[in-house]
Amino acid sequence: MLMLMQGAVEQGFIYALVALALYLSYRILDIADLTTDGSFVLGCAVSATCATQGRPILGLFAGMLAGMAAGFVTAFLHTRMKVQAILAGIITMTGLYTINLWAMGGRADLPLLKVDTIFTYTQAVFGAAYGKLVTVALITLAAAVLLILFLKTQLGLSIRATGDNRDMVAASSIDPAFTITVGLCLANGCTALAGAVLAQYQMSSSVSLGTGVVVIGLASLIIGEVVLRRGGVVRGVAGAILGAILYRILMVLALKNSASPSNMKLVSAVIVALAISYPALAGWVWLKRRKRAAARGGKGGADKC
Repeated sequence: MLMLMQGAVEQGFIYALVALALYLSYRILDIADLTTDGSFVLGCAVSATCATQGRPILGLFAGMLAGMAAGFVTAFLHTRMKVQAILAGIITMTGLYTINLWAMGGRADLPLLKVDTIFTYTQAVFGAAYGKLVTVALITLAAAVLLILFLKTQLGLSIRATGDNRDMVAASSIDPAFTITVGLCLANGCTALAGAVLAQYQMSSSVSLGTGVVVIGLASLIIGEVVLRRGGVVRGVAGAILGAILYRILMVLALKNSASPSNMKLVSAVIVALAISYPALAGWVWLKRRKRAAARGGKGGADKC
């Protein structure tokens, strides 16, 4: 059970990068970016290809840059070609399917058998038991710190202002098209970095790895917000990381008590549905309690009369 929990935490740190990306695009910029599924696989494909050529560390940076390029395409379609953000993401994601196949040499799956990865090097330093955990934790925490510092710069504040009120930003001589482009490039670069790390973590890359990633990331983001409550940038970033780890732990616990591993998709769907609908459920419960309290108060007043 301890090994399962450690694996859940490790994958939680990896998918926390997706949650951080969605925090930037969905919470900060207020854009539903569906490029996420495609850019995640793009990071996997580029990272795996570089690893097979003996350059695993380069694979992380190359995958991240490829994801930023995908984000730029989505931003260009949205800001310059006036395509709705959701449609722009869908168009880019669709095109990325073919590009991902090209990146893996026309194959749908690319195994990394007998190939050195970043974990080969880090396990030699931190040990085989906790090498992977330390590596993914350091990568995610470094990305989180850099994101916090960036959002406190002048450009970062402009991006945050764009998400709050795009018209006001445009009236303040700030080009919202530029801030949106930067935000989406960074978000998809972070997502692709998650895919790049995952490919080397599980020693394979596949075009099907991106299915449902945006939903998982959104669920992780909401779980973190439920636990830590919504607040400033630091709390939002910390919530994204914590939510991703808790989501993976919940998956392990649910599957452990499940009758069959084939129920994984159903269990995942239930957890995601509950996480995303939690604000509505909490509001409904709060409203019911208020109505009961009002009814009791009204009945008590009538009895006194």
